[in-house]
Amino acid sequence: MSTRFKGCVLLAILVSATGVAPAFASPYSTQNLTDTNSTIGNTFPSSSSSAITVTTDKPSYNDGDKVTISGSTKDYISGTPVTVIIRNPIGNVIKVDQVDLGTDRAYSTSIMAGGSLWQAAGTYSVLVEFGSKDRSATTTFQFAGSGGGGSQPIKVEGTDFSVTYSITNGKVLGIKADIQSKSLIVSIQTFGDGVLTITLPRGLIEAKMHDNQTDDKYFVLNDGQENTDFQETNTTPTDRTLSIPFSDGTEEIEIIGTWIVPEFGPIAALVLAIAIISIIAVSAKTGLRFMPKY
Repeated sequence: MSTRFKGCVLLAILVSATGVAPAFASPYSTQNLTDTNSTIGNTFPSSSSSAITVTTDKPSYNDGDKVTISGSTKDYISGTPVTVIIRNPIGNVIKVDQVDLGTDRAYSTSIMAGGSLWQAAGTYSVLVEFGSKDRSATTTFQFAGSGGGGSQPIKVEGTDFSVTYSITNGKVLGIKADIQSKSLIVSIQTFGDGVLTITLPRGLIEAKMHDNQTDDKYFVLNDGQENTDFQETNTTPTDRTLSIPFSDGTEEIEIIGTWIVPEFGPIAALVLAIAIISIIAVSAKTGLRFMPKY
């Protein structure tokens, strides 16, 4: 009886051990498989909504402001850019850009708010995609509306003249006349490579050959370096129009001619005329002579 009991106990222990062993082995195997899948998964882009982020540097902008769009991605894919799509309040695409992703998984791009595609005021949307549509994000900003980006006038500092201009990927901060160098100095802010188109009244600045009759070319400097790529796109008896390309980062464009409006403006000329008339009148009344009498 004792031997039979011992045999039953031994059999029970063996059966129990057979059932328990897989129970301990199974979690261990599952854990290894999960860890392996997790490690492999991190080498591929995630398709979750947090795979890419996007934001703008300000919540709202006015005509001519620079809009900076930036963000980061969860993954890095060499050679794959971030696609940036901007839409106006009625849903029309106004800008599509391909932005390179840095090795730090961050990206950034800037655009000037303004022009014919930005005339509507309201909420503008920014959609970014990285590799595929399931890796995307959106944000919005407010824009006050644009006048259309056509030619607009600006007064030339130090004169009574105004010039008209249009500019792409930039903003004109001011224009002043430099009498000594016979030039106009245009201060600009750039948001990328662009073109300044400016109409110059002949009464303000002129470039003539030695005969003073034939038009000569203007001399143009971008930040002190000669710009040979500009063109004269229109010429009339009253003005001349130049198209001047510039690179991103340019701060000053100087247009040099052979003559610029004299430093004496209308008021100064009037004062000078009054002074001359006064001298003549006093001379006639007092008998003052400017030449010695022999």
